Amino acid sequence: MSGHYKVPVAKNEPVRSYAPGSPERKALQAKLAEMRAEVRDIPMFIGGEEVRNEQKVRISPPHDHAHTLGYFYKSSKEDVTRAIDAALAAKSKWEQMPWEHRMSIFLKMADLIAGPYRAELNAATMLGQSKSAYQAEIDSACEIIDFLRFNVQYMSEIYAEQPESGPGMWNRLEWRPLEGFVYALTPFNFTAIAGNLPTSSSMGGNVVVWKPSNTQVYSAHVLMKIFKAAGLPDGVINLIYPSGPDAADVIFSHPQFAGIHFTGSTEVFQNIWKTIGNNIHKYHSYPRIVGETGGKDFVVAHASADPQEVITALSRGAFEYQGQKCSAASRAYIPDNMWEEVKAGLIRDLGSFKVGGTEDLGNFINAVIDEKSFDKLAGFIDRARADGAEIVAGGTYDKSKGYFIQPTVIRTEDPNYVTMCEELFGPVLTIYVYPAAEFEKTLEIVDSTSIYALTGAILATDRYAITLATQKLKQSAGNFYINDKPTGAVVGQQPFGGARGSGTNDKAGSRINLYKWLSPRTIKETFVPPVDYRYPFLEPEK
Repeated sequence: MSGHYKVPVAKNEPVRSYAPGSPERKALQAKLAEMRAEVRDIPMFIGGEEVRNEQKVRISPPHDHAHTLGYFYKSSKEDVTRAIDAALAAKSKWEQMPWEHRMSIFLKMADLIAGPYRAELNAATMLGQSKSAYQAEIDSACEIIDFLRFNVQYMSEIYAEQPESGPGMWNRLEWRPLEGFVYALTPFNFTAIAGNLPTSSSMGGNVVVWKPSNTQVYSAHVLMKIFKAAGLPDGVINLIYPSGPDAADVIFSHPQFAGIHFTGSTEVFQNIWKTIGNNIHKYHSYPRIVGETGGKDFVVAHASADPQEVITALSRGAFEYQGQKCSAASRAYIPDNMWEEVKAGLIRDLGSFKVGGTEDLGNFINAVIDEKSFDKLAGFIDRARADGAEIVAGGTYDKSKGYFIQPTVIRTEDPNYVTMCEELFGPVLTIYVYPAAEFEKTLEIVDSTSIYALTGAILATDRYAITLATQKLKQSAGNFYINDKPTGAVVGQQPFGGARGSGTNDKAGSRINLYKWLSPRTIKETFVPPVDYRYPFLEPEK
């Protein structure tokens, strides 16, 4: 039996407050205590089998690196090959499963995260990635739930897209999965992205080899538990932990490599693209390459802006989750008519930030992800000080217990100073104060400063200024914000992605992204075929 099924209408998952005394706060605190008290054993998942070896890697909270959360097992090249084989072995049954049954699995994942697994997934993100309760809630609860529910709705809309049919024929469009397997390479900073890249790829019948960042394995393991609890068949998504080079050597040489779904650095993505290009003759088909690769995101304040709105946009946009968002405000352009007020407000806000571990829900700022990131950020702060840039606020750091960088504001006289141009990925904001009368010239500087074009914001009350900025900066950001911070894109409302050095702009959380994982086939059926080759125009004149 079959029918034209309508999926449940997707709605954004409400964000819970975690206010003192709330039930969600109590549940989260209990789960944090429980998970800190255990040492988790985290295997690979290949074809439904839990795989372990002798290469154990320790996991610790970035804000408390002496504490052990668990161990995962580093994957070898042989494990990568096994994962590919398991994916390909699962492919036939998975792609032949009726689409409504596939969609039911992903809808169940969303409900499991919204309900019984919410506290565990949030706690894993807080402990393993040093996210505050609120930042974890909007990420590892609400955003991944939204990705799953909205992507199911988008898939049903895509399947419903069908061509017109002329007289005597029936035209149909079949939405096939890609031939081969998809490689999902996911980042540390958003559990939701780590969950979305493999699931959105697999919804249309694809099978996936998934490599998360080593610094996100702790919550990736919880996601895999949820996938299995929802009934995802063995081998559809295979979770492994190889080094990047080992994975690349095997995956990008395999003839059945069909595509990569990536979020990470521009340098890594460009190397991947180059490798795929060099190996293009090896593949059964042309691989799909989808990547979101970071940004150097801007806030431009016009002379007409409300200074307090500017201060809040910077305090939140630059420093929530320690600036470790692809969309985080990293450079700002402030007119000289309001600089002193904005400066005082930033000093006030940053001075009130509580910094520490995520288990204390009162901390606004937590640790950066690892020692490599800490050392890089500390080096840029030291360099700015040595170069004579003004350290407006912060500028200190300490890794004795955790990788804590004090939220830092740098003011530079050079709009092309290194911290205005390079992606730092941490709680460091650089500000250039421009003459208020040179707004249009400053927009040209904003557009030409960075290789990236992910997010950006204009704050103004003058609508002509807003119009001018929107036009001048049309290629500078794939997600553009008017009178708001440049972070916080919501699935179903602001599809996310940028161009230039920020990626392929395939807009996660939209139908645009899902088309990448489908290969349409047009089918024309003629009901009464002709029986004579001759067309009327061939008949002789009468």
